[in-house]
Order: sequence, then C-alpha cells, then structure tokens
Amino acid sequence: MVAPQVETEKEYVMINFRSITHFAGFYIFYGLSWPLLRLPLNILYLLSDLFFILSFYFPGYRKKVVFNNLHNSFPEKTDKEIRKIARAFYQHMCDSLIESFAAVNMSKEQISRRCVWKNPEILENYFLKGRSVISVFGHYGNWEWFSGLPLYTNYTVLALYRPLRNSHFDRFMKSLRQKYGLKAIPVRRGYQVIREYQRKRVPTVTYFLSDQRPARDKIGYWTRFLNQDTPVMLGAERIARRLNQVVVFFSVNKLKRGYYEVEIIPVTEQPQSTADYEITGMHLRLLEEQITRNPEYWLWSHKRWKHKKPKVKQ
Repeated sequence: MVAPQVETEKEYVMINFRSITHFAGFYIFYGLSWPLLRLPLNILYLLSDLFFILSFYFPGYRKKVVFNNLHNSFPEKTDKEIRKIARAFYQHMCDSLIESFAAVNMSKEQISRRCVWKNPEILENYFLKGRSVISVFGHYGNWEWFSGLPLYTNYTVLALYRPLRNSHFDRFMKSLRQKYGLKAIPVRRGYQVIREYQRKRVPTVTYFLSDQRPARDKIGYWTRFLNQDTPVMLGAERIARRLNQVVVFFSVNKLKRGYYEVEIIPVTEQPQSTADYEITGMHLRLLEEQITRNPEYWLWSHKRWKHKKPKVKQ
C-alpha cells in the first residue's frame, strides 16, 4: 500500500511544480512585455526586425521544416526562389506575432482600420434571412485580427480554439481574442455551443481554421493539397451539413505592413445538397489558390505534413 502513496505524492509535487512554473512564466512574460506593448506599432516593428534576424539567421527557427515544406509544395521553383519566399515568410511571421500581441492596446477604430472587411454585406444578407454561417480560413496573413469582425456585423461571432496548457496564458489569449466582442469557445464544446445558439434562433458566424493537422487517430480523409497527400479535418463540413449552415471562405490580402483586407467568398448556401468531402474540397482549393498567389503569408513553420499517408497494399 506504500507504493501508490509515494506515486500519488510524486504526482502531487509535479502538478504543483508545473502550476508554479506556469504562473511564474506568464507573469515574467507579462511584466517584460507590458511596457513594450504600450508602444506604437511602428516602433514595435523594430523588435520584429530583431526577431527576424534571430529566427532566420542565428541559428534559425524551424528552418528545416520551412524549407522542406516549401520545396515539397513548389517543386518547380529554384533554390533561390524558395529562399526568397522563406525569407519573406520569416519577416511576416515576426510581424504577425508582434501585431497579435499589439492588439492588447488597440482601440476598435484602430483594429477596424488595420483589418478591413471588404464586403461584410454578404454576411448581413445571410443574417436577414436568419442563416447561421460557418467561416473557414487558414493560417494566412494575420488571422488573430479576425477578432474585429463583430464590429462589422450583427452576428454573434464564435471562434473555436484549443486551450493552452498554461492556464494563465490561455486566459490572456482568450481575453485578447474576445476584446472586440468575439466569443472564444473550446473546440471540444464547439458543436454543442453552435447547436444551442441555433436552437435559440440566434444567428452565428463560427470560425474554423481549415489547415490544422488532425491527430493521427482522427484522420478520416486525405486529399492533395500543395502537391502533397494531406490529411484534413472535416469538422466545418460536418457541422455545416448537419445544421444546414452557410459556408464561406475568408480570403486575406496583405496590403502593406500592418494592414490587411478580408474578402468574404461564398462556398455554399445549400450544404445539405453537397456530396461527402465536396465542401472540404472547395474551401481547400480556395486556400491553396491564395497561398500560391502570395506564399510568404502562410504558416510554413507548421509541421503540416508530419503524418504520411499509409501505402495501399497491392
């Protein structure tokens, strides 16, 4: 009976040690970043330039992943072209990191000016019809600034997210995303919350990131994406079809440093009339076209192709 007691005590110590380190880590970060985040964004971009040098040159952040992803996605491009895209990607990645945290001190007017929604009337037309909407997009541009959409629409805007292990950082990021009226919902409760709003006849727009890597044991569908066999998540399609919600795609255009424009592209208004995987195929093609036009703004450091498609036995 002694061994289980010792194990329980060890677990208790580990849990408390983890809680202390999470607490300390967050407040060290917050204490150091708080005065910086109060600076104008144009000044913070100097910090982004420093991060770029460190992440791309000394010794570099996930460079092997980035270059492998680029070479496999664009086999027709030369090494020089790939390096040019990679360099531009690292510059954008550092900018978007700074921009996301800078939203802590951004007013509604500032976020509306920096992330402009080109055609929000599309959503309003659906709202007047009482239709809820599933919106899909990728890790492209600065998706964190999509939190400003509630300033443009009468919809209740929901964003599904995976909670962070550090509960202090998780609360910080959740409050940042909800600053302009968006409601952040843990992904495990996503369908339940969406269905409850629909039951109450409250029209919603729900955010789905379409390019996340599914867990190996959750892979239900493979497709070709950026010249590679790619496992994809089917949540957006399944919920849209089950609840008969309109599907749209958010297409992002980076106008210049710190300024983005989002175009809302309808995918389907009749999801229950589509075939299996048809919706997924349509929104992935839109994302692929967007990445191909300006590849430097996608998240190439993501281990998107970690899982390999099993070979079919002959």
